[in-house]
Amino acid sequence: MDDPTPALPGHVIVYGAEDRLPLGPALLVASQQVTAMVVGVITPALLLSGILKFSPADTSYLVSMALVAAAVGTFLQTRRVGPIGSGLLSVTGTSFAFLPVLIQAGRLGGLPLMFGMSLATAPVQIILAPFLPRLCHLFPPLVSGIVVLLIGLSIIPEAMRGIVASPGPGAPPWAGGLIAFIVVVQVLLAHAVGKVWARLSGILLGVLAGYLACAIGGWLTPPPPAGSWLALPRVFPHGLAFRWDLLLPFAFIYFVSLLEALGDMTATTELSGLPATGPAHAKRLRAGLLADGVTSIFAAVIGSFPSTTYAQNNGVIQITGVASRHIGKWMALIMLSLGLLPAVSGWVTAMPPAVLGGMALLLFGLVSVSGIRLIVGRHLSHRNALIAALALGVGLGAPSQPEWLEHLPGIIRALLASGISAGGILAIVLNLALPGDDIRSAKCRLQSPQKSLSHQTERPRQEFDSH
Repeated sequence: MDDPTPALPGHVIVYGAEDRLPLGPALLVASQQVTAMVVGVITPALLLSGILKFSPADTSYLVSMALVAAAVGTFLQTRRVGPIGSGLLSVTGTSFAFLPVLIQAGRLGGLPLMFGMSLATAPVQIILAPFLPRLCHLFPPLVSGIVVLLIGLSIIPEAMRGIVASPGPGAPPWAGGLIAFIVVVQVLLAHAVGKVWARLSGILLGVLAGYLACAIGGWLTPPPPAGSWLALPRVFPHGLAFRWDLLLPFAFIYFVSLLEALGDMTATTELSGLPATGPAHAKRLRAGLLADGVTSIFAAVIGSFPSTTYAQNNGVIQITGVASRHIGKWMALIMLSLGLLPAVSGWVTAMPPAVLGGMALLLFGLVSVSGIRLIVGRHLSHRNALIAALALGVGLGAPSQPEWLEHLPGIIRALLASGISAGGILAIVLNLALPGDDIRSAKCRLQSPQKSLSHQTERPRQEFDSH
């Protein structure tokens, strides 16, 4: 392209959303996109398997289907099938926001209840998409920050349990902490290098370093040989179950996921040089939300967890300058191939708990920091501090008293047992009820501060040429 399109400051588009790349560059960029997102896609399944003690066979299948669902969702988003799909270079993957409620459902009814509740509430995104402008005022940055902070803080204790667990047979008590330390240090070193490729692959390098350390220590147990060459999806492989008291917590997280996806798609729109306002943009967002809803329904049917649009691909778009949605089919093909190969999911399943714990500790620490940034914003008024204090107190305190919760009515017990739902709903109510610096009338912010891209001034054309 002789006249690349400018988008955000410091960002140059080499291939626009509707441009087509030659096969070689298309496969190269598709591989970079998959590398940037694959760890995020499989990590929720690994975390849930470690916390709820699923069998190796179930864990391997969950990892495989997470990749299959991500492939289908990415294809829908980029291909734009009828009214479904944003038509942007957007990718989908398992949503971290659902981890707390999935853990709650898993402890009450195992995989059947986890998939049953995921399927029953998946249409929330499809139903709410047309009414989004009227609903956005419920989630100003203060409320969004409280929800994000609760998501991060609720998983950090589970990450520590993985770190203190033994990484393998014969390992000394301190081995798990050492392995987690190696993982975190490798990620920090990758960021310290200052190269874009190192930052994008930091998590992957950290995981590989953890595997290597466990192998040197003799604590890495190879997976058993796969029983077949292909891991084909099955319809409702674990059955379905339902509980009315979990309906509101799951539906609430789908609403949170919906708002998260809006921010990610808006950022992708801006990076693609397309207008992020007006009817065309609104239509694009609605179609993208429909794709997320359809993907979550498909995921539940084949035995995977709810999906959402990811933000990871925006960094790759800025590095390469490639925003072409047409490479989505190659990305989907790569992820589908990885998901259908049991050998891949087998080695992922063999990840020692300390490796996963170290990675999760860092990731959810960063999630918590993002929530703090949203809460503080430009300033934290006394009113907003009161709202945050009460919402965080209830969201963190109520789930810590399971014996007390057992004596409450079903729907109240389920709501309070899910700290994210309890704290988030209380924050919404207080924000609407308390007088003061009114932020209810603020326009819907479709891009969260932590996802703002205007300050990132990488040189995508130079990076694209040099790679």
